[in-house]
Amino acid sequence: MAQLFYMGGPLFMGILTCLLLILVIISVYFTIAISSGKAAGKKNFGHQLTYLKSVGLFTMITGILGQLIGLMDAFKAIERVGDISPAMLAGGLKVSMITTLYGILIYLISIVIWFLLDLWYHKKTES
Repeated sequence: MAQLFYMGGPLFMGILTCLLLILVIISVYFTIAISSGKAAGKKNFGHQLTYLKSVGLFTMITGILGQLIGLMDAFKAIERVGDISPAMLAGGLKVSMITTLYGILIYLISIVIWFLLDLWYHKKTES
C-alpha cells in the first residue's frame, strides 16, 4: 500500500489522505450528533449531511487533477526523449491512474457513509 502511495505522488496522495481524514472526522461528528439526539433538534441537519458527499466529490476531482498533472509531466518527458516503448507508456498510464482511483474510492466511501447516516437520521426522526 505504501508503494502505491509513493507511486501516485506524495503531494496528491497526501492531499487525498487529508481529505479522507476530514471525511472521517465529519462522519464521526454526524454519528455522534445522530446517536445523542442533537440532530433531531437541528432544522437543516439533513442538508448538512450532504457535506459528506461534497467532500467526497472534491476528493474525486482532486484525484482527477492529480492524474492530469501527472499525464502532462509524462507527455513532456516523452516529447523530450522522443521514441519510447509501448510498455513504458502503459506503465506511465497505470501510475497516473493511482490518484484517480484513490479519489474515486474515497468518493464511493463518502456516498456509502452519507446514505447510511441519512437513513439512520430519518429513521430516528420519524419515530
